[in-house]
Amino acid sequence: MPKVVVIGSANVDLTVKVERLPETGETVSGGELYTSCGGKGANQAVAALRAGAEVRFFAKVGRDKNGEDIIKHLKAIGLSTDGILRDASLPSGLALIMVDRAGNNAIAVAPGSNRSFTEQDIQRAQAALAWGEVLLLQLEIPLPAVYEALHLAKAYDLVTILNPAPACPVPRELLSLVDILTPNETEAALLTEITVEDPDQAARCGKKLIEMGCAQVIITLGDKGCCWVDKGTVRVFPSFPVTGVDSTAAGDAFNGALACAIAGKRPMSEAIRFASAAGALSVTRKGAQDSLPALEEITRLLKKEGSARDM
Repeated sequence: MPKVVVIGSANVDLTVKVERLPETGETVSGGELYTSCGGKGANQAVAALRAGAEVRFFAKVGRDKNGEDIIKHLKAIGLSTDGILRDASLPSGLALIMVDRAGNNAIAVAPGSNRSFTEQDIQRAQAALAWGEVLLLQLEIPLPAVYEALHLAKAYDLVTILNPAPACPVPRELLSLVDILTPNETEAALLTEITVEDPDQAARCGKKLIEMGCAQVIITLGDKGCCWVDKGTVRVFPSFPVTGVDSTAAGDAFNGALACAIAGKRPMSEAIRFASAAGALSVTRKGAQDSLPALEEITRLLKKEGSARDM
């Protein structure tokens, strides 16, 4: 079974389904509220688990009811909570999410205990890193902790995947420790100052990110698919045609499934198709972790897969 280590955030999500996203200063009424567990780290850990990996997850939650709910939820899913730390001084992370009828979203996050994740906390994951095959990270915990995790992963010879979300500047020293960087259009544009609106621009952006130190880059483009850039290779993968309901965890589904596929020694092109199918399935359902697909669902959708094209 593929072995994936995920280090990152865990939140409670409060989601309101509305007819349309409000303009600045506007109130849109008539929405439907639902509460679920989220956070990019937890979402990607669950995504990798459902895609077929054995997963060890490390996060920090508060000593509050939300923290208890997160732990109970992850246990119920079947994810080990041995790596969940508790913070007595800060509340658990909380995300406020609005989703319109087309599945577009707007998200605000109060990171709470996620922001207290330290380099010393990362040291507690060493046994898992020695066990694992792939390390998957995001940017909802502090950059020093991300850097320490990447540094240790290299010492244990893991493949490192960084999903640079939410968008923020990332030093080149950190990028040099990343085997596979997985930004979306916004994140890629912030890192390179290159606008990304189509596959051609994504290719230019990916090449610059490789010049900045990354070994490989996969830029996700929503319904335009994704663009994989390796040294000497650029390949565009089309999206799977689905009806969008909620895009909240699409990127997390993609990254968790990608980590599972890479740990399972799938060739990169096959791993990207697998991850793309997972991301597509996730937008057909509301919620974050509730929307993440199982291996059997991903496999069924792959039978309808498109082919990649070289550029």
